[in-house]
Amino acid sequence: MHPTHIPLRVATGAYILNSGLSKLGADEGTAQYLHGSAAGAYPVFKDMQPQKFAQLLACSEIAVGAALLAPVVPATVAGAALTGFGASLVGMYLRTPSMTLDDGIRPSPDGIGLAKDAWLVGGGLTLLAQGLWGAAKSGAKSSKKAVRRATPGVG
Repeated sequence: MHPTHIPLRVATGAYILNSGLSKLGADEGTAQYLHGSAAGAYPVFKDMQPQKFAQLLACSEIAVGAALLAPVVPATVAGAALTGFGASLVGMYLRTPSMTLDDGIRPSPDGIGLAKDAWLVGGGLTLLAQGLWGAAKSGAKSSKKAVRRATPGVG
């Protein structure tokens, strides 16, 4: 893990992991609320039982949070997970009419909580881009070294 990634990964990872752990034992009312919110934005979840959805959501959040916190998980993998998770929340915000004002973008009072999740997408894209950039730089250095070994006296 690159040292500059630590603050972003720890802050988001701990928050998301805690959120997932708190949903593990969701009661029926909480499960119905979570399921209803998600099914309204993503119809694929409509036929899923609320308790099963809450468990799936909890496990997904735990996996994303753990990936961000684990130093052995590459930035590209952690960034992709965070981007996907954040994008699903932003998608729910944009697909739920009561979350936005009439323009469909700016948050209503009900949508402020989800609208703020756009920072998850930004953080995920940052990790993903830095991971890809680092891998490309590393690959370029390796290629340059291989060319030098293969062609003594050149380069």
